[in-house]
Amino acid sequence: MKKLVFTFFAAVVCFAGFAQNEYAEIARLRAMNGRVAGIRSMNDGEHYTVVEDDNIVRYSYAVAEPGTKLLPRTPVGFGIVDYAFSPDERCLLVAAGRTPIYRHSYTTDYYLFDGTALRRILPQAAMPRDASFSPDGSSIVYSDRNDLYLYDLASGQTRRLTSDGEWNAVINGTTDWVYEEEFGITRAYAFSPDGKRLAYLRFDERDVPTAQMMRFDGKLYGEVFSFKYPKAGETNSTVQLFVADLETGRSERIDTGGESDQYVPRLGFTPDGRLWFHRIDRRQNTFEVLLCEPHGAQRTIYEERAQQYVERVGDNTVTFVDKDRFLVRQESHTGFMHLYLYGIRSGLIAQVTKGDWEVTEVVGVTPRRVWYLSTETSPLRRNLYSVALNGRDKRRLTAGEGFYTIAPSKGMKYYVSTFSSASVPNRAEVCTGEGQSVRILFDSRALQEELETARRPVKEFFAFATERGDTLNAYIVRPRDFDPAKRYPVLLTQYSGPGSQTVCDRWSLDWEDALADKGYIVVSADGRGTGFRGERFKKQTYGRLGALEVEDQLSLARHMAAQPWVDAGRIGIYGWSYGGFVALSCALKGNGLFKMAIAVAPVTSWRYYDTIYTEIYNNLPQYNAAGYDEHAPIRLARLLDDKRTRLLLIHGMADDNVHFQHTAEMARALNRAGKRYDMMVYPDQNHSMMPDDTGNVRQKMIDYTFEHL
Repeated sequence: MKKLVFTFFAAVVCFAGFAQNEYAEIARLRAMNGRVAGIRSMNDGEHYTVVEDDNIVRYSYAVAEPGTKLLPRTPVGFGIVDYAFSPDERCLLVAAGRTPIYRHSYTTDYYLFDGTALRRILPQAAMPRDASFSPDGSSIVYSDRNDLYLYDLASGQTRRLTSDGEWNAVINGTTDWVYEEEFGITRAYAFSPDGKRLAYLRFDERDVPTAQMMRFDGKLYGEVFSFKYPKAGETNSTVQLFVADLETGRSERIDTGGESDQYVPRLGFTPDGRLWFHRIDRRQNTFEVLLCEPHGAQRTIYEERAQQYVERVGDNTVTFVDKDRFLVRQESHTGFMHLYLYGIRSGLIAQVTKGDWEVTEVVGVTPRRVWYLSTETSPLRRNLYSVALNGRDKRRLTAGEGFYTIAPSKGMKYYVSTFSSASVPNRAEVCTGEGQSVRILFDSRALQEELETARRPVKEFFAFATERGDTLNAYIVRPRDFDPAKRYPVLLTQYSGPGSQTVCDRWSLDWEDALADKGYIVVSADGRGTGFRGERFKKQTYGRLGALEVEDQLSLARHMAAQPWVDAGRIGIYGWSYGGFVALSCALKGNGLFKMAIAVAPVTSWRYYDTIYTEIYNNLPQYNAAGYDEHAPIRLARLLDDKRTRLLLIHGMADDNVHFQHTAEMARALNRAGKRYDMMVYPDQNHSMMPDDTGNVRQKMIDYTFEHL
C-alpha cells in the first residue's frame, strides 16, 4: 500500500467543466507550483533531458540556453509516456500511449528514433510493455502477454525467449500484482554488462486466489475483470530465477533456496558480470543479498535480521559501488536508517553515516563519495549531504530549512535541487556536485506573490504530548484573521501508515485548505508507527494495526477540543487508504468525539488486504489472528454513535488495491448493526479515483464537511 500521490495535471483536467467550486481554485494554485519532472542525465553528465510538448528536449546543466528537441515533429496526441536512450545515445526508444493494467503497469506502443526518422517497431507484439535496450544497443527486450522477446534492430527479426506465459497463470520478466504494488517494480529482468545473458523472474500464480471486479465502462453489459491477488495468509506466486543465454537461447534456472514461499524483489549483475539477487522470507524479517560466482557457487554477501521486520527494500537499499564494494541502507544496527560500506569478500568495511537521524535516500555514488538526503536537522526536513565512503569529510550541501528533492547527473557533476517549505512553494536550481549554485531554473514567484496577496494561511508546526506521554509532531492551518476569542470547527487529516509522514516542512495544498478559507481549522499529527523518528517509534504498531494509531488520533482530537478557540462539538477526521482505515476506526471508537468522519477507500479488515504489505506489519493471520480481528472496523460497526457522528464512506469500484469489498462489507456490518451512514461510489475508478474523478471526490468532501461539520 503506497501513500496516495495526487497528479496535478489530472486535477486541472478533471475540473475543466467545474468553473464554480472551491476545489477548482485549489487545483489552479497547485498547477502554478513549479516542478522538475522526469529529468534524466545524459552520459556526459553535462546535459539532461525532459519531456516537453510531446517531445524529448535536451538542456545543459551549466548554461541557460534554449533546449534542443531530439525528435522530429510528433503527431497530435502522440502521448510520450516513457523513453530511453541507447547506450551510445544515438537512438531513442519511445513509448507512446498508455493502456493501464494496474496502478503502475501498462501496455504501450514503441517507436525508435535513429537520428533521421521516428518509426514504430515491435510489429509482432500485441501488448508490448517494459522494453529496454541491450547493453550494446543492438536489440530490445520486451514483454508481451507474459512472455519475453528479443527484437534485433538490424534485421527487424523477433526471437521468443519464453513460451509459457499466460494471463492469471505464468508471468515471465514482469511482476505479478503484489510485487508491482508493494515492491514498486514492473520490470523483472536484467542484462549482464556484456549483453550476452538475461536474468529474469518467472512468476507461477496459478495457485494464487483470484479476485474479481465488475467493470461497466458505459457498456450495455458489465464485464468481470479477474486477476490474481494474494490476501494476507493466502498463497503467493511461486517465483523462480532464470538466466537466458541470448546466443544459444537456452535458459538455466538459478537456485534461490529451499523455500518456495519467499520474495525475490530485486536482481541484477555486478559491474564485472556476476549475478546477484535479493531474498526475503515470507515473514519479511530476514533479508539477504546473494551473489552467484561464474563457476556456479553462491555466497550470501549481506544478511539482515530483525525481530519484527526488515524495512521493505527499494532500488537504493543496496547500491554496488564497483566490482568489490557495495553500500547498504539499513536501520537494524543502530535503530536509525544509515549507510554502511561492505566488501563482497571482506564484509563490513565502514559505517558511513551515524547519529540519531535517518538517511532517507541515496542520491548518487562515486568510487570515493556518496550523496544522500537525511533528516539530520529535523525529522520534518530533508537536506543533501555528501560524505567519503570511509565516513569522513561530511559536507552539508543545501542551506535552506525545508524540504529538498534532488535529481543527480551522471557522476554527480551536477544536480538539480528542488526546495520548498511550508511557506515557500517550489524553487529549483542547478548546482555543482560540491553544492555551488550554477543557475536558477524557476522560483514559482507568481504563485508566491498570489499566496501572499491572498494571505493564504500557512502551516504552523507544533508538538504535543498525549495522555500516555508520547510526543507527536503536528501542524495546524488556521483561517485567515484567526481570532483566539472565537471558537472554530476542526478537521483532522492524516494517513498514519507504518513508516509514512504527513507532517513535514514542505509546501503543499489540497482540498482541506479550502476549508481554511471558510473558517475551519485543519490539523494533522504523525502518530506512533509513522516514519523518520527511528526504528523504535516506527515499529511500535507491529502486530496490532489500528490500535496505537487510532489512540493517537483520539488524543489529538481531545487535545484540540481542550483549546479555548476550538468548538469541541465540531471536530471531524478524514483519511484515504490507510488513512481511511484510521478515520473509520476513530469514528467507531470515538464514542461521539467526532461530529463527522470521511473514509476514502478504507481498509476495513486486514484479512482482505495483500500479503506483502499486511504481513510485514501484522505477521500472518495464521499466527496473529487477534491482530487482524480486534481492531477490524467490520467487527466494530456496533460502536458507531450515528446520532453524534456522521460517517461518509467513499470508494472506487475498480480499485484493484483496496478492493471495493472493504466498503461493501463495512456497509453490510453497519446495516446489520442498524447504523446510519452515507456512501459515495465511483464506478470504474481506481484507488486514486482515476481516470475521471480525482477532482470530483475532493469537491464532494468539501461539500460534505461544510454540511456536516
